[in-house]
Amino acid sequence: MTILVLGVLFITPADACTIIVVGKEASKDGSVIISHTDCGDDSRIRVVPGRQFAEDAMAPVHWGIQRVDLPLDDFGEVIGHIPQVDETYTYIHSAYPHINEHQLAIGESTMSMREELKFDREEGEQIMTVEQAQAFALQRFKKAEKAVKFIGKLMEKYGFLPSCIGESESLVIADANEAWIFEVQAVGAGWERDSGEPGAIWAAKRVPDDHVVMLPNWSIIKDIDTTKSTCMASSNYKSAAIERGFYNPETDGEFIWQDVYSPTPREWAMSRFWLFYSEVAPNYTDWPKRELNSPYDTQNPYVQYVEDLSMYPFSLKPEMELGVADVMEFQRSVFKGTIYDMSEDPDWYVPGEDGKMKKSPLATPFPRKEMQKLLDITHRRNVARGGYGMICQLRSWLPDPVGGVYWVYQDNQTIGPYAPVYAGVTEINPLYKTYDPDEFSDESARWAYDFVDNLMYLKWQEAWKDVKPVRDSIEQATFEEMKKIDQRAAEAFKEDPEKARQIITNYSSQKMDEMVETYEDLRYELIMKYTNNKQGINF
Repeated sequence: MTILVLGVLFITPADACTIIVVGKEASKDGSVIISHTDCGDDSRIRVVPGRQFAEDAMAPVHWGIQRVDLPLDDFGEVIGHIPQVDETYTYIHSAYPHINEHQLAIGESTMSMREELKFDREEGEQIMTVEQAQAFALQRFKKAEKAVKFIGKLMEKYGFLPSCIGESESLVIADANEAWIFEVQAVGAGWERDSGEPGAIWAAKRVPDDHVVMLPNWSIIKDIDTTKSTCMASSNYKSAAIERGFYNPETDGEFIWQDVYSPTPREWAMSRFWLFYSEVAPNYTDWPKRELNSPYDTQNPYVQYVEDLSMYPFSLKPEMELGVADVMEFQRSVFKGTIYDMSEDPDWYVPGEDGKMKKSPLATPFPRKEMQKLLDITHRRNVARGGYGMICQLRSWLPDPVGGVYWVYQDNQTIGPYAPVYAGVTEINPLYKTYDPDEFSDESARWAYDFVDNLMYLKWQEAWKDVKPVRDSIEQATFEEMKKIDQRAAEAFKEDPEKARQIITNYSSQKMDEMVETYEDLRYELIMKYTNNKQGINF
């Protein structure tokens, strides 16, 4: 499906984002960790400053927040207004709003929605997109539970307007002590604000502190009990399903949100469910076997399980504690060693000098569309799909501006490094604020990483051995450096908060400079090492 906005055509995949949540008792250091990956073009990062407003001010509601063709301070067409608050908080924004100065953080993942609930923008009075709701919540709240309630009320009052190819949405909303999963469905065409009916169908559940969650563009909320403090839902969460014939309380048994509102499960979601939960809790159940014994297993339907969605829980207690680096690793996963690994397609195997088949040095887990056509490679969904992604690390024992760290990558999640941005920074390095997908720039971090990514296709298997150590080294150095930065900034915050903000702003900016410079050097190394002139081309 495509979206036409002011004459600009956008094609936005619905299966693009993955959410990971680690509760504070499941993490290695006691932090709450959430993540979000996206393949959107607008990977530009900016700080949206907090402001003060007059008592009767109104806040604009935008359509087109994710557009990369607009200036950084332009959030698109104004399609409505809601009452403004006296003062808003500063937050960090990319294609989606992500974290504010008080360690409130939000990640997003589009879900599939039943056809009966879909509608075109012109077919109702709904105006509240999920990204606009995220921005309002980050501007107004410090705690996750209050933000969840607020977003639910926004959706009910102003109507949920899907902005990602007309599908439903999910969020993880977290602070330094807890995390919630929020899922929202549309109510279909014809909704009017003065009807008295809610403009959305939503449910939310708190993640147990010692649990982890993975949300792969698919609903994960199951049972709903609004008498418990760990569960919330709109007043119509069940009645809307009964009215539309999705659920019959007399014959269908217990109301299970996931079963009622989700369409038939799809492989690109099930594969991520399986990968994450079978890795973090291998003894939880008898997981399907998807290990690769032969390259032909990638195409063999007889080794493909079709498990029931109910196998995958809302959340579970992992068998090991997870840290930021572990979440990074999962976001970068290409299903290595499984039937979903695109670099193991049999068409990558060629005769070696000894006559035996060997993997081509061109084999890549990221085959381009034309490669897939030429080599007849079955497309498989990796965990992330490039563009940009983030991990929010929320630490209750540090001052909020220092405790929150927004780890972000741009372009290919496996190739480039994660840069650290503290929640209290006052500015973003221009390298990470600059990106035009149609015009190369040496002043753009994303283009720097994209350049290296492209050069790797000259000889991917060998180039990966050059790139991975560089990426790992710079990230490991960052982890070590930040121990001192955390301490220094936290101490400074006691006496002079503005000085602390300057410390963390300078460090984040310097680290971004260092990362881009390293990859600019790396591209020269790759072109010299793998130039076509050294690969047997005869003129």
